[in-house]
Amino acid sequence: MALQDFLVSVAETKVLQGFLYAALFVGIYKITNLALSFGAMLVDLFLLPPANFAKYGAKKGKWAVITGASDGIGKEYALQLAAKGLNVVLVSRTASKLETLADEIVAKYGVEAKYVAFDASTDAPENYTLLRDTVAELPVTVLINNVGQSHSIPVPFLETEEKELVDIITLNNTVTLKITQIVAPIITKTVADKSSKGLILTMGSFGGLLPTPYLATYSGSKAFLQQWSAALAGELKPQGVDVELIVSYLVTSAMSKIRRSSATIPNPKTFVKSALAGVGRRNGAQERFATSTPYWAHAFMHFGIENTVGVYSALANKLNLGMHKSIRARALKKAARNKTD
Repeated sequence: MALQDFLVSVAETKVLQGFLYAALFVGIYKITNLALSFGAMLVDLFLLPPANFAKYGAKKGKWAVITGASDGIGKEYALQLAAKGLNVVLVSRTASKLETLADEIVAKYGVEAKYVAFDASTDAPENYTLLRDTVAELPVTVLINNVGQSHSIPVPFLETEEKELVDIITLNNTVTLKITQIVAPIITKTVADKSSKGLILTMGSFGGLLPTPYLATYSGSKAFLQQWSAALAGELKPQGVDVELIVSYLVTSAMSKIRRSSATIPNPKTFVKSALAGVGRRNGAQERFATSTPYWAHAFMHFGIENTVGVYSALANKLNLGMHKSIRARALKKAARNKTD
């Protein structure tokens, strides 16, 4: 009886009626927006055709610059861009690996390949001079910012060694920005005649998407790249250059120290294929400008976190802390066993 009286009083009160209608409208709007966003992600991931790199100068004599190109994800970017018909400039530390890869690319794909032995950890001026001299006269349309470093194992920030801290910021941020300042003006010059567009892809991470305790310096460096890349996208879009941050969860690589792939952890070949296919689409990063989470499992993870607990929530932070404390404990136990063997 009391409930019936309450409902009658609500029906007779215009203010409460207005509030309920507003709440209903907001609820319907949010559900509709979520459904449309999820549907857009499915279309991006599974229905749209792969990006056509002819618009970026593939098979037209144009060049791509790839950093961190000697191994893993960077090597795959070089191979797959060459397969699409772009000449490549390979940038990494070990000259012998780069020379071998360059020879393989020329023989297999019939494109040109140059390389620059560039030890990014030193941030030495001569590295940038050599890179500038190598690319100055090339019609570059694509830059892949793939060089980077994480912590050797998860570690509390207050226990992070100064060298590791400085190396992470140097490779992930300083070197990436300096290389972009060298290459991006060449891209804008190349595409000024409108015969092709430019493209700058920078590797991001779930560590930058979610604040990650025990990887605080790495997490902060990747979050910086998110903001910088989106800002650069706004600046260069009027000049015909697409700029995107590529967000990934774990990929089998030397950095992740994971060797076996799975549904949620692809190998570099599979991951890079998805990244290049999804250029121009947000995939799992539906709410972020100039950002893509291209691998399907990572996209579902990104979308799920963003639309449930939220990437900046206390719960996400706590779960991340627990996971990385556990990883650190296992790594320390393994190191202790190896030391005693």
